[in-house]
Amino acid sequence: MVATGPSIVLGSASPRRREILERLGLAHVVVAPDADEAVLPGEGVAPYLARVVGLKLDAVRSAMPRDLAARSPVILVADTSVVLGVDILGKPQDAAEGHAMIARLSGRTHEVHTRFALGRAGHVVHAETVITSVTFRALDQDEIDGYPATGEGTDKAGGYAVQGRASGFVSRIDGSHTNVIGLPACEVVVALRRLGVK
Repeated sequence: MVATGPSIVLGSASPRRREILERLGLAHVVVAPDADEAVLPGEGVAPYLARVVGLKLDAVRSAMPRDLAARSPVILVADTSVVLGVDILGKPQDAAEGHAMIARLSGRTHEVHTRFALGRAGHVVHAETVITSVTFRALDQDEIDGYPATGEGTDKAGGYAVQGRASGFVSRIDGSHTNVIGLPACEVVVALRRLGVK
């Protein structure tokens, strides 16, 4: 796919999201947002994602250089949560929390929710949440103990990276594979094409 049309501003510091856009041939610039991603007490995944994505969009708009903002590019922001039952598993704070997350996911099916939003000229033009089900096989204790020590899942929701060593933990994925990495490629392309970005 050859990138044409307006520029895309990717409001994310995630190298995985950058790689997904690059593989799609979508030219973009990065303006990383500074937004608090803490889950509020009693907050469900849908309101959490809507709130955090809104914060990220506002933060990117505020941080954009004036010349870039004047071109009114499409801004893409996203946030991904791993959901087990009613619990949101964010990025582990340390190896112990990462260990606890992997132990909880072992032998169970969880959901990965990614909400992305496209903004332009001060307003949201598209917002969508994509949900993928992921099943982990039952892990041996040495796998549960050893994986967090690799550091691979340190900065990732749920404490694992499906594109890395944890791919050996996953017995089934129902839905978008790239959604589990952090950005649902198909849905993002469809939404961008509606805005004339190809």
